[in-house]
Amino acid sequence: MTDPSSPAHDAAPACYRHPDRATYVSCQRCGRPICPECQTQAAVGVHCPECVREARAAAATPGARVARALRPGRSIVTYVLMGLIAVAYAIQWISGQALTSAWVLNPTLVGAEPWRLLTSAFLHSPTAIIHILFNLYALYAFGPALESFLGRARFLALFLITAVGGSIGVLAIYELAILTDGAIIEATGGFLSPSSALGASGAIFGLMGAYLPLRRAIGVNVTQLLIVLGINVVIGFVAGGIAWEAHLGGLAVGAAIGTVFLRTRRREQRNVQIAAIAGIAAALLVVFALFVASAPAYYGL
Repeated sequence: MTDPSSPAHDAAPACYRHPDRATYVSCQRCGRPICPECQTQAAVGVHCPECVREARAAAATPGARVARALRPGRSIVTYVLMGLIAVAYAIQWISGQALTSAWVLNPTLVGAEPWRLLTSAFLHSPTAIIHILFNLYALYAFGPALESFLGRARFLALFLITAVGGSIGVLAIYELAILTDGAIIEATGGFLSPSSALGASGAIFGLMGAYLPLRRAIGVNVTQLLIVLGINVVIGFVAGGIAWEAHLGGLAVGAAIGTVFLRTRRREQRNVQIAAIAGIAAALLVVFALFVASAPAYYGL
């Protein structure tokens, strides 16, 4: 055993290539501590020499050159998601809102049509264009740095799982109304009234939530993020027609996923990371199943 108060316990980490040099800076890809001599500046943070060599070797392959030619920078998932949201909005109008009816998160139908938990995140209000414009801007503002840091697969998983988390937040209010036989609606003056919901806000708040535990690792100042986050949380409570419960659901799930990513950054922890993220997704589905099982008729079964 070691004494936590001993000098060795409090010593700074040492560079993995130069054990005699103390450092608090870690490689953004593998998490190993590196001294200034071993640091190579990247788009986000710094990389160690081995990760730089691996990246250069991968970039030299013919497949990598083709991939670079086909992608808009490093944020292809961000831009694809933005494109899908824009296309879905166009189809909402072209279809006479038939797509809206088919994909919106309607609590009274979601038990029989569970895909609405996710598809509703790609729809936006047909009466307020500011809704889609704000979400597209927020995705453009916060997505690229996260995607660059996490990689495409993890970033996509973050977006999709937090979108479901936002939907579960909406259903939680509906479930509360069911369990109290509507008494909670009257007791709160209608504030906790369940309703249908649509929009990418749950996932957007999920990205913001993931930023909070990852802020130092990514190397960004979150002051502006906290201001935007705070303003939007307040607006969600004071303005009508905003699914604030989706915001809070996405925010909480995003923070949880961001914490997992932060604490499982090393390569040897990859399986643990995958299992933990899968566990969060499974937990959301279990909560959904419990909601539906508690009152099947209210969920369209």
